[in-house]
Amino acid sequence: MTRPPAGLKLPYPNRPLPALRAGETRTLRRGTTLYRVYRTRGPHATGWEAFRHYGPTSARFDPQPPPPGTGERGVLYAAGSIATALAEAFGATRVIEPSRDGPYLVGFRLARSVRLLDLSSDWPTRAGASQAISSGPKEVARAWARAVYEEYPVVGLWYPSSMSGTTPRSGDPRLHGYAVALFDPARGALPARPHLNLALDHPALGAALARVAERFGYALLP
Repeated sequence: MTRPPAGLKLPYPNRPLPALRAGETRTLRRGTTLYRVYRTRGPHATGWEAFRHYGPTSARFDPQPPPPGTGERGVLYAAGSIATALAEAFGATRVIEPSRDGPYLVGFRLARSVRLLDLSSDWPTRAGASQAISSGPKEVARAWARAVYEEYPVVGLWYPSSMSGTTPRSGDPRLHGYAVALFDPARGALPARPHLNLALDHPALGAALARVAERFGYALLP
C-alpha cells in the first residue's frame, strides 16, 4: 500500500486497503438496540427499516459511487442512544423540529449479529486516514466508505458521533455516543418490527426532547 502524502490527516484512500487485524472490527450482538430518526413526509420520506439506495448524498458514509443515482448499494444510519440519534438528526440546524416532515423516533433490536469496521480503533490511522474520518470532509469519508464496502468482509461502519461525544451521563445506554452506517448486506439483521416507533411530536417524547435540547444547546420548537 502506498502511503498518503505527508501532512494530510484525511487523504483519499489508497487501494487496496490493508488486511484487517484483530481488534479493528466490532460485532454488535443479536438483541443490541439501535435508534434512528426518520421522516414520514416531505422529499426524504422513508420507512424505519428502509435502506437508502439513492446516493451518494451529503451523508458521511454513503457507500454509493458518484454521480448520485439509485443503485444496488444501500445504507441505513442509526445510533447507540436516543440522545445520539437526535443529536445527529438535527445537527445541521441545531433545531429540533418535532413536526416538520413528520419525523419519527424508532428503536429496534438486531435480529442477528453484525460485524462492523470499528473506526474508533487504530484502523483509520494504520490505513492512512485518521480519526478525522468521523468528523472531517465528508466527501473524503465517503470515498473510504466505498473502499470498505468493496474490500472488507463487514456489513457497515461503527464510529463515534461527531455531534454527541462519547462521554455518557447517568442513565445513558452503554453504546451512547456511537453511530452505525449499516450497508445493505445487513438487511437481514433488522427485526420484523421495532420495539419503539413514535412520532417526535407524541406527548410521551416531550420530556426526552427537552432534555436532549438542553444537553446539546439545541433549540426545540413546539
